[in-house]
Amino acid sequence: MSGEETHPLAPLRALTQARIALGRRGGGLPTGAHLDFAADHARARDAVHADLDVAALRRDLEARGLASVEAASRATSRAVYLRRPDLGRALDEASRQALEALREAEGFDLAIMVAGGLSALAAERNGACVAAGIAKAVPRRWRLAPVVVAHEARVALGDAVGEALGARLVVILIGERPGLSAADSLGAYLTYGPRVGLTDESRNCISNIRAGGLAPGQAGARIAALLRRADALGASGVALKDDEAIIEGVAAPALADPSSQR
Repeated sequence: MSGEETHPLAPLRALTQARIALGRRGGGLPTGAHLDFAADHARARDAVHADLDVAALRRDLEARGLASVEAASRATSRAVYLRRPDLGRALDEASRQALEALREAEGFDLAIMVAGGLSALAAERNGACVAAGIAKAVPRRWRLAPVVVAHEARVALGDAVGEALGARLVVILIGERPGLSAADSLGAYLTYGPRVGLTDESRNCISNIRAGGLAPGQAGARIAALLRRADALGASGVALKDDEAIIEGVAAPALADPSSQR
C-alpha cells in the first residue's frame, strides 16, 4: 500500500487543502506529493508575476451593472511593483487628478476598488462578484463612486484613492499573496476616513475570499455589514471588531462610545 493509503490522517485530506498526511518514501516525500508541491509552487509564482486583465475585469463589472474607472500606482511595471512596495502604495499624478475630477461636491459615501495585488488571478475570478455584492448590500441611500480598477496597487493605495474621491469609506479588493494551497485568494481591506499616511491599524481585513474559502457570493454581504458598522461607529481598524454578529449578518451589539476607542 502507498504511504498516503496507510497514513493514519489520510481521511482528513478530503476535508482540507492543507498539506497533511502526505506519506513518505524513505527520507523524502512520495513522488505524487512532490509533483503536487511543484505544480502548486508554479501556480503561485505565475499568479504573482501575472498582469491583471483590466479590460476583462471592467467588462465583468459592467455586466453586473457597475461603472468603473482605471487608476494606477507609481509602480510603472510589474517588475518595479514587486521590487518597490512603496511605489505601489502611492497614486500616480495623472490618476489623482482624474479621480479628483470625479469627486462630487458632497463627496461619496463609499469607494470600491479592485486590484490584482499579488494575485491577478484572484481579482479576475472574484473581484467583480464581490464588488457587486457589496454595492447591492450597502444602504441604498449611499452615494457610490465608480469602481476603481487599479494597476499595480498595494493595500494602502486605497487611502489615496478614497482621499482623491472624497469618500467617507473605501474598500479595496486585492489579490493576496498566493500560498501552496490557493493562488486565487482575494482580500478585502476597508478604511473609514481614508487619507494618505494611515497605517495598518486603521484598516480591517476580510481574507481568503475564494471558492475554497469564504465564498465570493457571501463575501459582499459580510463586507457590507462591516462597512455599515464602521459608518455607525465613525471608525475602522482596531476600534472596529469583526465579531460573530457581523459574520452571521445579524444585529450587532450596541456600539461603544467612539471617542473612547480612538
